[in-house]
This record gives sequence, structure tokens and C-alpha cells, in this order.
Amino acid sequence: MEMKNIPFSTTDWTKIEAVENKGETGTGFWKTCEFNNINLHMVEYSAGYLADHWCYKGHMLFCIEGELNTELKDGRTFTLTPGMTYQVADDTIAHRSSTAVGAKLFIVD
Repeated sequence: MEMKNIPFSTTDWTKIEAVENKGETGTGFWKTCEFNNINLHMVEYSAGYLADHWCYKGHMLFCIEGELNTELKDGRTFTLTPGMTYQVADDTIAHRSSTAVGAKLFIVD
């Protein structure tokens, strides 16, 4: 990832409108800022959320609150709690998210 032509700036996430995305169950609320092909997302998943798709996009994901379960297409599962991250490259392994209790995440992709 190259970070070029991004002037210094600050982001007040409280002023960015959230976009609602329904999961197979539950709902995600995504706030997004884009900087020359680098996306920053502040995401909140409701309790009982299950993604409606397998994702092949690379991410760096930081769990701020709650608990996030990530299932890989090969059957492995991982649980993130506050202060934990996961990293995955584009087109390496499909993954999908779920949470029983809800989660707040910061994602870079």
C-alpha cells in the first residue's frame, strides 16, 4: 500500500453519516472516508449480525468494542475482542463476519 497525495487532515467520525447495510441477520452501519484508493471505515454491527456474503477484499481490522467472529472459507474461526486486529490480503482467503453481542470496528482497506 502506498500512501501518496494525502494532505494532513483530521476526521470527525461523529459528523459522517452512517450507511445501513443489512446482513443475512442483523445490521451493519458503515461510515467511510476515502483517500486515494485507501478506505477508512468506522463500522458498528448489531447484536446477531451475520454477513450476507463471503468477502475476498483485503483488510486491516481493529476491534474497538464488543466481539467479532470471523469465519474463513476453510472452516477456521477467529474471535476478536477490544484491542485485537486481523490482517488479510486481497484474494487470499474468503472470510465473513458475525457477532452475537455487537461490535465496533475500525477498518482500513
